[in-house]
Amino acid sequence: MFYSNKKVLVTGGTGFVGSHIVRALLRTGACIRVPVHVRQMQADISSVETVFADLMQWEGCRAAARGVDYVIHAAGTVGAAGVKDYQLMEGITKNLILTAHMLQASWAEGVKKIVVFGSSTGYPPYSHPVKEEEMWLDEPHPAYAGYGWMRRYIEKLGEYVSGQSECKVVIIRPSAVYGPGDNFMEKTSHVIPALIKRSVGRENPFIVWGTGDEVRDFIHVADFARACLLALAKCNDFDPINIGSGKGSTIREIVGLILDAVGHKDVQIFFDGTKPATIPFRMVSIDKARQMLDFEPQIPLEEGIRDTVEWYMSTLTPPIR
Repeated sequence: MFYSNKKVLVTGGTGFVGSHIVRALLRTGACIRVPVHVRQMQADISSVETVFADLMQWEGCRAAARGVDYVIHAAGTVGAAGVKDYQLMEGITKNLILTAHMLQASWAEGVKKIVVFGSSTGYPPYSHPVKEEEMWLDEPHPAYAGYGWMRRYIEKLGEYVSGQSECKVVIIRPSAVYGPGDNFMEKTSHVIPALIKRSVGRENPFIVWGTGDEVRDFIHVADFARACLLALAKCNDFDPINIGSGKGSTIREIVGLILDAVGHKDVQIFFDGTKPATIPFRMVSIDKARQMLDFEPQIPLEEGIRDTVEWYMSTLTPPIR
C-alpha cells in the first residue's frame, strides 16, 4: 500500500478541505502530521501528530516539513465575491507566501512529493469544460484576474521546484468545492454555503443575483479529498490535473436543491439579472483525472447539498433538526 507507514504532512489540516483530507488519510495507514497555529484540530484524533508552526514564516514551514515523506498543501485563503478592494491583496499575498515557503521547505527537507492546489479561476472564460492545456491560451476572466494569476504563478513556482529538485510537485486544479465544514461567513462564503445560510434564515422573497442560468461545476469535499490522495499516490510528473464533478449545474438548479433540502417552502424566488454574477459558465473537463487517477466523483449534488445543510443546521445554537 502506498500510504502504509508513510509520514504525510497536511497543511491547513485544521480547515475545511484539509480536515477532510486528514479524515481520508486516516483510512490509509499513513502517519499524519498537521501544523496548528491559529486554529486547533476540529476533532481530537490521537493518531494525528500536531506541531505548532506559523506557515507564514520560513522557519515554521521547515519545521513542519522535517522528516515527512509527502506534503498535501491545503493551507491558504480563497477568493470570494464579498471581498473587495485592497482586501483582495491580503489573500493573494498570503497564498503566495505560504506556498513559496512550503515549496522551499519541501525541497530543503528532502520531501519526496508535494500536492499543491491550482484553481479553475486561472482558466480563460471559455463556454465549454476546459482542459488542462487551455490554461495558458488566454487571460483569466477579469473578475478573477488577481486570484487567477496568483494561482497561475504558484503553478510556475511548482514547475520550477519540480524541475530543479528531487521533490516532485503535483498540481491539482479544483472546481468549486463545497460540503460540511465549509465557510458560512457572510462576506467571504461561496455560493452554496451563502445560499444555505439565507435559506435556513427563511428569507422570503429569496433574491439571487444573476439570471439563474449561470453554470458552475461543484464537487463535494469528500470526493475532492479522495482525488488528492489518488493524485499524490499516482502522479510523478509535473502535469496539472483538473478535479471537478464532470457535470455543470445552473444556479437556478442549486437554489431549488437548497430550498428543498432546508424545507423552505412557499418562497418567492427572484433572479436579479441586473446584478453581477461574475462569469456565465465555468466547468472543467475531468477526462485526464479519469484516465490517470481512475477518479470518478461518487457524491451526487443533491446528496451533497443535503449533507451540507444537515451539517450547518447541526452547528447552530440550538441545533435545527
